[in-house]
Amino acid sequence: MGKVIGILSLKGGVGKTTSTISLGAALASLGKKVLLVDANFSAPNLGTHLNIIEPEKTIHHVLTDDVDIHDAIYEYEDFEIIPASIYPKKQFDPLKLKDRVRRLKHRYDFILIDSSPSLNNETLATMITSDELFVVSTPDIPTLTMTIKAIAIAKKRGTPISGIIINKVYKKNFELSIENIEKTSEVPVLAMIPHDVNVLRAQAQFIPSTYFKPNSDASIEYKKLASCLVGEKYNEPFRIKEIFHSISPKRQDVNRELFYHSVF
Repeated sequence: MGKVIGILSLKGGVGKTTSTISLGAALASLGKKVLLVDANFSAPNLGTHLNIIEPEKTIHHVLTDDVDIHDAIYEYEDFEIIPASIYPKKQFDPLKLKDRVRRLKHRYDFILIDSSPSLNNETLATMITSDELFVVSTPDIPTLTMTIKAIAIAKKRGTPISGIIINKVYKKNFELSIENIEKTSEVPVLAMIPHDVNVLRAQAQFIPSTYFKPNSDASIEYKKLASCLVGEKYNEPFRIKEIFHSISPKRQDVNRELFYHSVF
């Protein structure tokens, strides 16, 4: 039975959809059967990131019972995706998502849900559908404030929060430190994704960043997280700077190791 992971954020612009695609592609590269689902029903863009611009059948059609969920699945290289309609024509109930996704769990190792950035029933649908959640944030106070709010709501709903993905890290002293983020949120940071213009270049070519530049710092961080989720050790390509990291491991590396041992 596959695991459903919700990718959550209550603030737009943090790179939630990019993180969903990058992590999904990294899991697929490990030989796992992966499905991405666009649950940002009001402002979907998971499909457009992968050049699925005007899909005939979408998650909206599934939620209005116009099509079976199996018929709304599109293939993208070594993973699959259920896109959403940019202009849905019928009213729908987002909370039906749990029942529909449950029908697919036996087919996949991982189902990643790209949620809405708004505090509404769309976000609630992701929370109650998911087996666990990852919250995407950036290292600044306004975003962390919304991250804490998302975490508090998820805890009330009883969905486990496995960790935080900190995205668009510039490594500047004005950014919040990983220690401050963890102390404030009471949730471990499992990935620190550096800002990388190649992520935007990949998006312009409708390619997951982990495929576009597989050995970039950002891609390797997603691959490390993916390896942690599947219970494998990541074999990092040799780079001189990693010698120093092995002597003094990064906080997120330690957190991933702890997460790995807690699950496997």
